[in-house]
Parts: sequence; C-alpha cells; structure tokens
Amino acid sequence: MDNKHLVDAINQTMPFGKYAGRKLLELPEPYLVWFAQQGFPDGKLGQQLALIHEVKVNGLEGMLRPLMK
Repeated sequence: MDNKHLVDAINQTMPFGKYAGRKLLELPEPYLVWFAQQGFPDGKLGQQLALIHEVKVNGLEGMLRPLMK
C-alpha cells in the first residue's frame, strides 16, 4: 500500500450520514463495524472506510493520529 493512500484515507471527510463532516479516522469504531457487517459503499470511499476499520480494529489509531491535517 502506498503511504499516500493511507494519509488520504485518514484525512478524508465522511460525506454523508450521522457523522458527515468528520474525518474517517475520527469515526467511532462501532460505526465502522456496522459498515463492515452491512457492506462498505462501492468505490474509493468504501475502500477508505475498510482501511480505517482495519486500523481501528487493530489498535493503530493512536499511531496514525499525527498524520491528520
């Protein structure tokens, strides 16, 4: 994985729903787990949400917070 993709995902803003306007890294883990169970959206946003889900489930969020803009 390219570091740019990771940084882009961390800094992507959620475009819809209850957490619209929040950066993906700031989304609550239960919300990402729900998406994982229901199915992530198609396209780039879905890939980014899946990546952030893996980050949170594996406890890597704190390590990546310094990359937020």
